[in-house]
Amino acid sequence: MGRAPVDRDRLWSAIHLERGALASELERLDDADWHATSLCTEWTVEEVVAHLTAVARTGRVRWIRSFAGALFDTDRHNRRRLDEQLGSTPGGTLENFLLSSGLRVAPFGDVAAWLGETIVHAEDIRRPLGLRRDHPMDALTSVARFYAARDFAVNSATVAADLRLRATDGPFEAGNGPAVEGPTLALVMTMAGRPAYLDDLSGDGVGELRRRIG
Repeated sequence: MGRAPVDRDRLWSAIHLERGALASELERLDDADWHATSLCTEWTVEEVVAHLTAVARTGRVRWIRSFAGALFDTDRHNRRRLDEQLGSTPGGTLENFLLSSGLRVAPFGDVAAWLGETIVHAEDIRRPLGLRRDHPMDALTSVARFYAARDFAVNSATVAADLRLRATDGPFEAGNGPAVEGPTLALVMTMAGRPAYLDDLSGDGVGELRRRIG
């Protein structure tokens, strides 16, 4: 009973660290970068930042009301919350993100999922812009284990089913079947459905993984 709160504290600290790292990078972007297409191809970099702000500010009651108000359409729900957090300029959008970055708000209690949201969407921004972050391995491993075990915000466990995933830079291992090996970040991002990271992986199972998300 005494260990769960410590674990949640660790995960929230990791979320705040990731938000802070992303904020530092966002402060150096020019207007062209803010309007570049992210790995969430329907969203620009600025829209992904606004989505992250919405995630940071939406508690359970508001999430349920918003989802119901969107007639249980996830895309419509996300779009409405995102639009609320867009500033009149990229600077305003960044300010909204900075003001929310220290919050501990989430619609549900699986903090590893919200850490995953933060890491994955930050990489949705970084990869197209040629930016790189060396994430703490503990944070990446927590997300990888959660993603391999459960479908939540992304269908990660379905993507990983019947494959043997193994990180080449950390302790993460999961599943049985054809092998997929590579950096923990690439495993996390492919479980989150980002085909841009497939070329960072190797093994007999990569072709099946490509078929599932490509």
